Amino acid sequence: MITLIARRIATAFMTILAVVVLSGLLVHVVPGDPVTAMMAQSVTASPEVMAEMRSQLGLDLPVWQQVARYAGGVLTGDLGTTIRGNEPVARLLLERLPNTFILAASGLGVALVLGVPLGFIAAINRGRLADTAVMIIAVLGVSIPGFWLGLAMIQIFSLKLGWFPVAGTNARNLVLPALTLGLIYCALVARMTRSALIEILAEDYIRTARARGLREREVLLVHALKPALISIVTVVGLVFAYLMGGQVIIENVFSWNGIGRLAIQAMLQRDYPMIQGFIVVFATSVVVVSMSLDILYGILDPRMRQR
Repeated sequence: MITLIARRIATAFMTILAVVVLSGLLVHVVPGDPVTAMMAQSVTASPEVMAEMRSQLGLDLPVWQQVARYAGGVLTGDLGTTIRGNEPVARLLLERLPNTFILAASGLGVALVLGVPLGFIAAINRGRLADTAVMIIAVLGVSIPGFWLGLAMIQIFSLKLGWFPVAGTNARNLVLPALTLGLIYCALVARMTRSALIEILAEDYIRTARARGLREREVLLVHALKPALISIVTVVGLVFAYLMGGQVIIENVFSWNGIGRLAIQAMLQRDYPMIQGFIVVFATSVVVVSMSLDILYGILDPRMRQR
């Protein structure tokens, strides 16, 4: 188990380092001059100011030196400073990161509370009306755009019923965006739970357990649930990793002050240091979640410890 953890940590570090290097190359991938793009709407965009900005960003250095400088800064916790306001990128992201984490965890919690029971119901009623109903709900959940569902939530529960505020970042404001994310991703959780349980319920040891006279509840909860957890954990980890950086639209719909909303503002302002910082933080969260999943696999399935 210790060997598995050490290998996964080493792989995660190398992956994050590769992301940092690619992020450092971002300004060279964007067509045109990044300084001209960033200063396009500034009334003080004189040649002298633009030259100073280019020097501040290190764009007057060779590419390899720029990448090495950026990677060295990231490894020491320095993600640069914003173009608008000249504030530390790392500080701004760390201030918003807890809000994004809270929203992601809340949305995932709603998805699990709704999705896992629906998947169980569909699996044990395979081919029946309950199974069809759950699959219809799953298809609708995957098909409905997140921004449309968010706006519908605001229209119903905020404007008409007045139960929750329209926008903000506090406990009451958390309900609607978390419910929106949960409804979107509970469909994925339900489908994965259903598929995993159907596959496991067809195994010989399940038939043996039933032949021994065990109650169906015991067969499902004791003999079928643990093997199904591996598949469920996979989708849970992927959903959570996506939510940490992919809830940009929902954060903007509900004016939730997370890193996703900060990233949209940076894109509109062409603030490349902030965009680079967002990419690094998002990628790091995905890598950390993936590493944690691999370690959890080793706990749930001893066979994974040998890989």
